[in-house]
Amino acid sequence: MYRIGLAEDDQKIASLIKNGLQEQGYVVEMFHDGKAALDAFIAKDFQLLILDVMMPKLSGIDICTQLRNSDIKVPILMLTALGTIDDKVNGLAAGADDYLVKPFHFRELTARIEAMLRRWNFNQNAIESKLTFEDLMLDLHSKEVSRANQEINLTAKEFHLLELFMRHPNKLLSRQYIAEQVWDINFDTGTNVVDVYVNFLRNKIEKGFDKKLIHTKIGMGYILK
Repeated sequence: MYRIGLAEDDQKIASLIKNGLQEQGYVVEMFHDGKAALDAFIAKDFQLLILDVMMPKLSGIDICTQLRNSDIKVPILMLTALGTIDDKVNGLAAGADDYLVKPFHFRELTARIEAMLRRWNFNQNAIESKLTFEDLMLDLHSKEVSRANQEINLTAKEFHLLELFMRHPNKLLSRQYIAEQVWDINFDTGTNVVDVYVNFLRNKIEKGFDKKLIHTKIGMGYILK
């Protein structure tokens, strides 16, 4: 199930797009100003973003530029009434993957989304067989983990937890988010399962090394940096 972020200040158009895409099986989250959209797109995992160019607080071009500068590679579709060649060039130069001019046929929108997701999945499969951070390596196919070429044996949950950290380097992950992603449960403040497993993981990937990789932000969560 793909999660799509939609930044569109016209609430009627946004609702039509959201309802239509949800009927196609997508999960859609709407935002009506650029600042709120950017904050959510950085904090949450989306598989595709749809950006209106003319937005309050931050334009779609500004959002796209800041996302690419933050090394966020999620596919981006610009959706706008600005349809000149210069407008399209500006959108693509900012990092957009495609550009659709209003008014548009909904079938064309869904066709472009499907094509972008196919390309995204192909590229992800091609480049993400291995995740690396500093001297730490995780192989998604063989399930092998090593640091400085020293093999590290992890349990299935520890592997999944490390994969989550390595997919979000230098990003603070809350205990609630970790619990939802690794254990598929709602976080219960009365349980310390996240803290216990983070400590298990630390003992295995940091033991014998001077540089620590997983850091605690007290009262907030953990970060790989």
